Amino acid sequence: MLRLPHPVSVLRRAVPVILESIVAPVAAYYLVLVVAGFRGALIGALTWSYFLIGRRLWRRERVSTLLWLGTLLLTLRTAISFVTGSAFLYFIQPTASAFLASLLLVLSAVVGRPFTQRFTHDFCPLTPELLARPSVHRFFVRVSFLWAVAMFLNGAIVLALLLTASTGTFPLARLGASTTLTAAAIALSITWFARSMRRDGVTVRFGGYTEQSG
Repeated sequence: MLRLPHPVSVLRRAVPVILESIVAPVAAYYLVLVVAGFRGALIGALTWSYFLIGRRLWRRERVSTLLWLGTLLLTLRTAISFVTGSAFLYFIQPTASAFLASLLLVLSAVVGRPFTQRFTHDFCPLTPELLARPSVHRFFVRVSFLWAVAMFLNGAIVLALLLTASTGTFPLARLGASTTLTAAAIALSITWFARSMRRDGVTVRFGGYTEQSG
């Protein structure tokens, strides 16, 4: 039997990661946009992301992969958009990043080093013993294709919103679409994992975190 954290525990761990990595920069952008305009909003969103990283490093806490990656991409977006003064370039870059991430997920699965395994640690840390199971490795390879599809759809939807929505409404619409797709992908991943373990003769139970034979 394999015991994993209760979904509520996973949710409690995931919500802060999503809030600080995705929601917080968007909120900072909106708050500063009202006061200081587009360029000020760019600086505000980026400053907030660096503040979050600095605070975690100061407290000797782990910085999530999602926060590191999000801040890196946000830095590049801000630099390009600040130089050009183009709001379109600022918002189109995450769309391009989504398509690139989709491709990288597929490539990582093909070479047998799935990125999904790293991101899972942000939401539900897995023991080395569990990760060593061949069936678990196969699952992460296969689920990478699911996340590749989710990222591709996210990029396509966000691109459509970018071409139709205003600068003021786009961030919220993008956040809603991305959050919905991410939540659906997470739910499907958990269901898929439980079923793949059952096919391997392992019953998955949620509520603890110990691995037992049987």
